[in-house]
Amino acid sequence: MTKLFLIRHATNDWVKTGKLAGWTPGVHLNEYGKAQAEAIGTRLASAKIHAIYSSPLERTLETAAAIVQHHPKLTVQPIEEVGEVRYGQWEGAELKKLYRQKRWRYVQMVPSRVRFPDGETMRGAQARAVEVMESLCIKHPGQTVAVVSHSDVIRMTVAYYLGVHLDLFQRIVISPASLTILSMGAGMPFIECVNDTSHIPKEEPKSD
Repeated sequence: MTKLFLIRHATNDWVKTGKLAGWTPGVHLNEYGKAQAEAIGTRLASAKIHAIYSSPLERTLETAAAIVQHHPKLTVQPIEEVGEVRYGQWEGAELKKLYRQKRWRYVQMVPSRVRFPDGETMRGAQARAVEVMESLCIKHPGQTVAVVSHSDVIRMTVAYYLGVHLDLFQRIVISPASLTILSMGAGMPFIECVNDTSHIPKEEPKSD
């Protein structure tokens, strides 16, 4: 049975900008995010991890780096298939403006019917995420694999393996630097935990 550790990237420096980051380059972890990344790294330090994969975006790679430092024989392998949803024209846009768009209501109510302007569909994002999870299980039979990704990608993956319709995936909470564990066998997948944040510092460090 292959075990997948799905880790959401830690808090990034766009959180307080009120903008949708998506695939925007140059979005890094903020100071609290770095502390969160160190915490998930420490949490997984004793785990027998055989491979570490990550979305190619900076915030995920920086989170993965905090994990791989405890596993010096491994290297982080970036793969686009676990990258953020392709939001197209919405990337970099102010959320308060997006909230007023009719398409935003569809994203919240019936995401399975949504295609982002010049971006991808939610169904397509879920399909590529699940496909790469399946391929990693084939590539690493009986091993433990860490995958650092994004909230929506992890939520859609969990929804798929729970048998939950895509329109309901946003009911699943995936917090920054959280750990979700899937055990994947020849038969039914098992969800061991979702959104485990027990390792994360409870408060942001205060600046001097």
